[in-house]
Amino acid sequence: MIAVSPARPVYHPAGFDGALRTAVDDLRAGRWLSTQRLLAATAQNPGLRTSRTQVLALVAARSTVLTDWALEDPDDPGLAILQTRVVVEHALAAAEAGSPEAGNLEQVARKSCWDAAEAVPADPVPWICLLALALLDRSQSRDEHRWCSSDPMLPIGPWGLFDEALRRDPGNREAHHRMLRYWQQLYRPAAGDFVNFVVSMAPTGSPLAALPLYLSVDYYRHQSRRNAVVLRQWLREPHFSRTRRAHESWSVAAPGSWPVVDLSYLAHALWASAQMAAAVEVFSALGQFASKAPWTYVADSAQQAEALLLTARDQALAGRATALA
Repeated sequence: MIAVSPARPVYHPAGFDGALRTAVDDLRAGRWLSTQRLLAATAQNPGLRTSRTQVLALVAARSTVLTDWALEDPDDPGLAILQTRVVVEHALAAAEAGSPEAGNLEQVARKSCWDAAEAVPADPVPWICLLALALLDRSQSRDEHRWCSSDPMLPIGPWGLFDEALRRDPGNREAHHRMLRYWQQLYRPAAGDFVNFVVSMAPTGSPLAALPLYLSVDYYRHQSRRNAVVLRQWLREPHFSRTRRAHESWSVAAPGSWPVVDLSYLAHALWASAQMAAAVEVFSALGQFASKAPWTYVADSAQQAEALLLTARDQALAGRATALA
C-alpha cells in the first residue's frame, strides 16, 4: 500500500534537499559557512547551483548575513552570485511596491548581473537574474529584450538572455519559469505558445513537463471562480490531458528530481481532474513536504489553502472524485 504522511504539511523552501535545508537554517541564524561550502560543492552543477542560490538568496535578502560574509571573504564567487540574487530581489520588490527607489535599485541590480556574468562566465544565474529584471521593462525599450525567438510563432522578447542561460545549463528550470512569467505579465497569449514549444522538446522525465500545469492554474485564477467550478475546469481539455502527460513524464523521472512546488502542482491537478490513484502516488512522493502554491491560488482565500490541500489529500486516499478546484 502507498503511504501518504498524515502529518501537517512542512513548508520549507529547501524541500527535499537536506543539505540545502541545513544551509537555509544556518543563514536564518546568521551563519554563512555552510552556504559557502554548499555552493563550492555545486560549482560544476549549474542546475543544482541555480535552484540552491534561488532559495538561499530569498533567505539572505531578509538579513545582513551576506554583509558579514563579505567582511570575511569578499572574493568568494558564491557570495558574488548571492549578492546579485539579493539585489535583484530588492529591485523587483521595490518595483512591485512602487517605491521611489525602484529605478535606482533596478540600475544597481542590472550592473550587478552584468558584473557577475563577466566574473563567473560559466554560471547561468546572472542571465536568469537579467531575465527576472526583464519584467520591469514592459515597453521592451532595452535592446536585450527585443530579440527574435528560434520559433517564428513567438514574439520578440529577451530570448538572447534566455539562450545564454540555456547555453550554460540546457533545460534550466528557473530560466523557463522566468520566461513563462515574463509572457504571462507582458503578453498572455504568448505564454501558451512558449509552453507548447518547450514541452514539445523537453526530454521525458524533465520537470519542464509541469509547465502546462502552471498555465492551467493561471487560467483558473483569471476566470470567474463560479464559472470555473461549475465547468469543472480540470476535467476538460486541454487541462485534463496536460495533467495526464505531466504525470506520465514524472512517473519515469528520477526520484526527487522534481521540486516540491512542481509536485504540488501535479498533485493538485490530478486531484482536481479526479485521477485519484495517480494523485496518491504524488502525495506519497511529497511525503511531509508541501508548497503554498498552487493551493493559495485555487482556494477561496489564502487562509483556506492548507485546508484545501488536506482535503485533497484525504479525498485522494479515499478515492472520492469530488474535487472542485
